[in-house]
Amino acid sequence: MDFHAALGWGLPVGIGLAAIGSGIGLGGIGSGAMQAIGRQPEATAKIQLAMIIIAALAEALTIYAFVTMFLLQGKIGG
Repeated sequence: MDFHAALGWGLPVGIGLAAIGSGIGLGGIGSGAMQAIGRQPEATAKIQLAMIIIAALAEALTIYAFVTMFLLQGKIGG
């Protein structure tokens, strides 16, 4: 398998794995935040703010993979 074939196969698989990992992480973040709000409703605003910040950081993984895919896409044609 040459470089171009490996890149053509690896880029879609990589972005798929990044999206799956991000989805699992976001699910855990949401679940934890809902449990925390259920236990301590008076802290809802603080919990939601922390949840949004952490979710943005978790989603950054997929965005970085997506940008990397576009940067390396030009090397597939070789």
